[in-house]
Amino acid sequence: MSTPLAIRRFTGHDPELRAFLPDLARLRIQVFRDFPYLYDGTVEYEEKYLETYLRCPESIVVLVLDGENVVGATTGLPMDAETTEFQQPFLDAGYDPARIFYCAESVLLPAYRGRGVYPRFFAEREGHAESLGRFDLCCFCCVQRPEDHPLRPADYVPLDRVWTKFGYARHPELATTYDWKDVDTAEESPKPMVFWLKSLKETEA
Repeated sequence: MSTPLAIRRFTGHDPELRAFLPDLARLRIQVFRDFPYLYDGTVEYEEKYLETYLRCPESIVVLVLDGENVVGATTGLPMDAETTEFQQPFLDAGYDPARIFYCAESVLLPAYRGRGVYPRFFAEREGHAESLGRFDLCCFCCVQRPEDHPLRPADYVPLDRVWTKFGYARHPELATTYDWKDVDTAEESPKPMVFWLKSLKETEA
């Protein structure tokens, strides 16, 4: 029998959020170590990055807990609170970052997948963006790995169909790079990233 999971929702102005940052940092490292991200990160860097959500009162962090253990999380914040690397493609294409909500990351341990959590992640972030009343679009980005990448699992299936089902469309013209160290390399290197967009006006309709 599956253990009931608890969902806890925070925004950047909730003081209780800070206590969960170390657990969230470790979870991100564990999940993103798998393909396609292959991220070889550190808790110190992750905790520093997650401070972004504490500095932005309009951010959202939704945690999934099995007892006291953080087993999943999703995050989001206004695009204009993110880094220049993420804003620049939109600025170049004529978008206003202040009108875009960035659905940053969703991470969930493998043992807890298939229990309806992933759709909840999208609903929570989009609902939060709509409640703020100033966003036209939601977006997220994902890394682009070659089909013949040596660490690509034989049974790997991209989530493109799932994202399309949720109403998102891939925009290859909105691309950027972000640097991190892969699990099989000694140094950081730039990774190509592409954005997916969804109109919140369609959600409201």
